[in-house]
Amino acid sequence: MVDIEPEDRGSRRANPIDVHVGSRVRLRRMLLGMSQEKLGEHLGLTFQQIQKYEKGINRIGASRLFDLAKVLGVAVQYFYEELPVAADGATGFAEPPAESYAVEFLGSREGLELNKAFARISDPRVRRSIVELVRAFAGDNQSE
Repeated sequence: MVDIEPEDRGSRRANPIDVHVGSRVRLRRMLLGMSQEKLGEHLGLTFQQIQKYEKGINRIGASRLFDLAKVLGVAVQYFYEELPVAADGATGFAEPPAESYAVEFLGSREGLELNKAFARISDPRVRRSIVELVRAFAGDNQSE
């Protein structure tokens, strides 16, 4: 159980685990091309409530998480995947995983659009050229 300091009680700061679960809801919704409004309709909620879930401001209860998993076509465990784990094996947020930037980027609008467009390119040579172009723009001179 997480200790809460007296001055933290009642604060509007989101719990890190709620933020993680909300970001996974957002990622899955965006991968499906579903709007917050449409997801809200499936659950009997407003898009504002979905926004609060996705930002981790409102905690998602067990039954709501189950409903979200059903609507988004994933297992409930999906929302906890890639939750950072501390060196002692405890789940926590002290050391973010090395790949967390990739998940964060894929959860952004630009990352999602780029990923979808890139996946539609069928020629492997063109795909390789695009990767090299992006690396050049990023100043990364390494090739795999």
